[in-house]
Amino acid sequence: MIELICLGIESTAHTFGIGVVDEKGKVLANEKSSLSKNETGFIPRELVEHHSENSRKVIEAALQKANVSIKEIDLVSFSQGPGIGQALRVGAATARTLSLLHGIPFIGVNHSISHIEIGKKMEKTLDPISCYASGANSQIIGFESGYYRVHGETLDMGLGNLLDSFGREIGLGFPAGPKLDEMYLKGKKLVELPYNVKGMDLIFSGLLTSCSKKIGKESNEDLAYSLIQTSFSMIVEVTERALAHTGKNEVLLVGGVGASKILQGMLKEMCNERGAKFFVPERQFLVDNGAMIAWTGILSFKSGNRMKISESIVKPKQRADAVKVTWKERN
Repeated sequence: MIELICLGIESTAHTFGIGVVDEKGKVLANEKSSLSKNETGFIPRELVEHHSENSRKVIEAALQKANVSIKEIDLVSFSQGPGIGQALRVGAATARTLSLLHGIPFIGVNHSISHIEIGKKMEKTLDPISCYASGANSQIIGFESGYYRVHGETLDMGLGNLLDSFGREIGLGFPAGPKLDEMYLKGKKLVELPYNVKGMDLIFSGLLTSCSKKIGKESNEDLAYSLIQTSFSMIVEVTERALAHTGKNEVLLVGGVGASKILQGMLKEMCNERGAKFFVPERQFLVDNGAMIAWTGILSFKSGNRMKISESIVKPKQRADAVKVTWKERN
């Protein structure tokens, strides 16, 4: 018998997502509305307008898809951070409103940890090194002593932002990643670009600057091939080093950039060479989504965590390694 159904709210950036998940991890609904841009980056005011205008529609669509009413929802969870502050506040306000109107407990969860938890649930991994590659984040994360430890990370920009920034410069819309993947397959020449790995950390800004300066001097296909090959090789190297340092034997790829078949192939090849297992969830759980927030909310709530209205302030810079993980015990 299912005792707990959670409605999760994702609103960290361009996506407003609603997921409905039961305590067994069955995803009953995973609906979303995403703001798309062609020429410019995201303006916080536009994100607020988009999320506010679409929140009710997405909630109703998710409840209908899940075949439940709001009265059957036992818990509401929301992305508390990290993310764009203005966008996060829409999700938090929505969670508070649902909680107060319907007398439902609510809880905030970490967006980055949620990517990992939904991936682990769907792929049934045990204790992986997570390669978290998204728009604003590029981190190599492993669980240790009650926390998700960041073994390595970008020191400037996320892998997705790197790809989107270059994509805008050559006239691609958002997201640029899928289109750059297609161009990668047409590239024939590896253009020399900066390869900046500093121990366990990554630097992508010099790579973007160098690649941008070569626009018009090299074909866009060759530049896309070179940018992807160089940046993906960097994150695969750090992932492999984390495997060696920790002695773990699983790699879980999460985050929106994880939808790239090229990155999946490079990580899989590395894992095969090391004798490690490689896991990647289906695309709907890689990109920002409400189901991952709902599932992490269930884990947190069932472990005894509770939240007051006064504690629900958003945390745009919240790190995964700052959150005590109370729902599991690992050696």
